Amino acid sequence: MSEKNRIGEKVRTIRESRKLTIEDVSERTNLSAEGIERIEKGELIPGLTPLIKIARVLGVRLGTFMDDQEDLGPVLVRSKDSENQNSVTRFSERNNAASSDLDFYTLAQNKADRHMDPFVIEVFPPSHEEVKLSTHEGEEFIYVLDGEIEVMYGKDVYELSAGDSIYYDSIVAHHLHARGDKSAKILAVVYTPA
Repeated sequence: MSEKNRIGEKVRTIRESRKLTIEDVSERTNLSAEGIERIEKGELIPGLTPLIKIARVLGVRLGTFMDDQEDLGPVLVRSKDSENQNSVTRFSERNNAASSDLDFYTLAQNKADRHMDPFVIEVFPPSHEEVKLSTHEGEEFIYVLDGEIEVMYGKDVYELSAGDSIYYDSIVAHHLHARGDKSAKILAVVYTPA
């Protein structure tokens, strides 16, 4: 089992502060109560789509699950700190995933009242499991820093290399992974409406 996913405790804390049960959240998101419980315990690495659904039910931004405390001023991230292993958040679009498909390093952690969530993301090659496309409200901007990625968007597939970018509506079914057998690194800016 990989290290516990640190988002789970934040989800549980916010859910409890809203006086909602796991069953309440399950009913409002159409996610299984067992899946939500496993996310909260850090046993399951969630996908972005379920986390965005949970965030909407709890009335918070997706980035809130990664924040420690909010700062009203600018948030500065030095290059030496941007990929600190303590700030990594892992995601997977596979069922019952215990390993990560995407490691997110937030670049705006603790910025209060933000409308965008910028990340540097380590993108791993696809597993042998069937790729699942995700959909959620909002927009995404992806800029490839290193390596190559493949973006599945609706019925189209885009291959991007270092220096390439793509901007798309997240409501269209999409998925991205590294091409070949090497990891890639991207800058991603995700906007989800409140």
